[in-house]
Amino acid sequence: MTLDSTHLVLSQLLELEPLELNLYRGWCHQGSPQRAFGGQVAAQALTAAGATVPPERHVHSLHGYFIRGGRTDMPIIYEVERTRDGGSFTTRRVVAIQNGESIFSLSASFQLEAGGSEHQARMPEAPPPDVAATDEQDKSSTMLSAIEVRFVSDPQTGLPDNGRGPRQRMWVRAKDALPDTPLAHVCALTYISDIRLAGTVWLPHRDEPGVPHLTSLDHAVWFHRAFRADEWLLFDMESPSYASNRGLTHGEFYTTDGRLVASVTQEVLMRHH
Repeated sequence: MTLDSTHLVLSQLLELEPLELNLYRGWCHQGSPQRAFGGQVAAQALTAAGATVPPERHVHSLHGYFIRGGRTDMPIIYEVERTRDGGSFTTRRVVAIQNGESIFSLSASFQLEAGGSEHQARMPEAPPPDVAATDEQDKSSTMLSAIEVRFVSDPQTGLPDNGRGPRQRMWVRAKDALPDTPLAHVCALTYISDIRLAGTVWLPHRDEPGVPHLTSLDHAVWFHRAFRADEWLLFDMESPSYASNRGLTHGEFYTTDGRLVASVTQEVLMRHH
């Protein structure tokens, strides 16, 4: 089995087959040439972790490390370790295994809902998604058959420099309706959070000689408030540092009414070949 259909919906890309207690099997489509898409591996690992947690406990953070490039011509096995089940928090660790080797590891924390006072950053200015530019990339890819993207900034140059490093901004959502469970939407957003985030590092170096090769090293997401990933979210990204071939990127997701629902940070290896 390979995921090369151009009409798969996002929920299908996150499906896993239970094999045994704490063991699941999934398939991934291509991201970079000959490699499984890292956002899908992370999202499937979170799906496996969430399958072992009571539904009233919602994931609030995940931290993942990409160890080896995954292949698309064989399945990935996800092994869940039930690290802790506390009074308010649950912790899970997941290792993704392919061909007998670990390719990705993830730690995720889940929490019972809690009330209290709140504060958040203000949503950056952006035109509404219905007037933003439609993504003109290759629509034949599995990734873009499942995700709708509308750019606020130029995809080649990003936003003007404001002293925070290269920046870009776009509206994103799953093209098709997702199940009405919180886990489905946080896993979908984990998938989406790896789209163009690493590329933010590349923006000021686009004229350097050679072809840039980007590899994600680690990926972390924090979920702040409830949301739906099949409704428009503003993805605001910046890269404050690039040195020793390693770039750091941050991103935030806002709903159309200005609620900050998730934050993401990634370190990426970028080399020009």
